[in-house]
Amino acid sequence: MGTWDIGPFDNDTAADFAGDLDEASMEERESMIRRVLKRAADPADHLITPDAERAVAAAALVVAQHPGGEPACSNYGPSEPLPELPADLRTLAVGALDRVVDERSEIAELWDEATNGPRWRQDITRLRDVLDPPIPPQEEALFGI
Repeated sequence: MGTWDIGPFDNDTAADFAGDLDEASMEERESMIRRVLKRAADPADHLITPDAERAVAAAALVVAQHPGGEPACSNYGPSEPLPELPADLRTLAVGALDRVVDERSEIAELWDEATNGPRWRQDITRLRDVLDPPIPPQEEALFGI
């Protein structure tokens, strides 16, 4: 079936990753998420679609545990509970999401050709902004220096 929507688990690769997490022991789940995010965040390689799809899913799981995040609810996401994920995964997830949408990413090229490409990019930005909120614009200075 491939990809059926823009959500983090709306593709076969991410759904399979969720299944792998469910089958793993509780102790293994955090390292699996970390490994996926590290692989995607590595700037040395061209990011292939399956690695990007797993990284978006892993980042959504990190976002789900963030105070400003939303649950990664999906019929295709993990059904088993995850351990409390360490805060350093937030930075790693931001790096992975940045790579997912950059010019050396196969999935970004594919989505740029799709009708829902702009919606997909907005969803990636939404995930990223939970983990690393944009700095609001500076208002006028109250006094001169």
